[in-house]
Amino acid sequence: MRTTTSTTLAYEPPQSEADSASGQGFQPFIIQPVPKWKRAFDILVLILSLPVTLPIWLICAATIKIVSRGPLFFVQERVGHNGVPFNCYKFRTMRTGADTAFHQNYFRQLQQDDVPMQKLDAADPRIIPCGKIIRALGLDELPQLINVLKGEMSLVGPRPCTPFELQRYEPHQRERFCALPGLTGLWQVSGKNRTTFARMIELDIEYARSQSAIQDVKILALTPITLAMQFVEAIASRRSASANLQSPAAVQVQGATDV
Repeated sequence: MRTTTSTTLAYEPPQSEADSASGQGFQPFIIQPVPKWKRAFDILVLILSLPVTLPIWLICAATIKIVSRGPLFFVQERVGHNGVPFNCYKFRTMRTGADTAFHQNYFRQLQQDDVPMQKLDAADPRIIPCGKIIRALGLDELPQLINVLKGEMSLVGPRPCTPFELQRYEPHQRERFCALPGLTGLWQVSGKNRTTFARMIELDIEYARSQSAIQDVKILALTPITLAMQFVEAIASRRSASANLQSPAAVQVQGATDV
């Protein structure tokens, strides 16, 4: 079963700077309904996967509470289907009170330079112990199953963006919001960290225009393989970062800084 979506944009621009800052003002004026099969598909897969996801959930939760003080979940406003904002849940893998300006500046750079969207986890001091492993395996996003149960997200769909990111979207790029955001998606299994921001948007729009149950099954099947490759790449990146820190040049710079 395939659903073809309209290319009509579903947003009104913010009416003021205050609206832009809060994400308000991006209200849908054309509602693009969620395919009926998609909700049933999500609930069925969610129930069938509980024997696997529930133990992993408990292990992640226990690990985070042991290694770091603070809340278990990181809750952040994201922009969902048809531009409707919602609270997105993730396991907290960063220290409490971590500055979000780091992410915002990096997003600007990715969008302007059109370079691969690589994570900077290897050298990010904000991440808690074991947080890099949780993030590399994509386990930090497991609490988004709560969002799936609430109907705010789907198992498969575009990555939910923040209101800050939405402010910088071109009008045609907002077509990606014609689909429910997802835990995994076409972009995630099509290169992810090796693709640019523009390519991510293209893949999201491609998915939004031609959603189907068969395509969701294929994406879900490819996701574990993608996560395994992502984990291997994260380990290699971490080793490379450690080697750079231990290089003679890095040691010389550190010595000069300590003087």
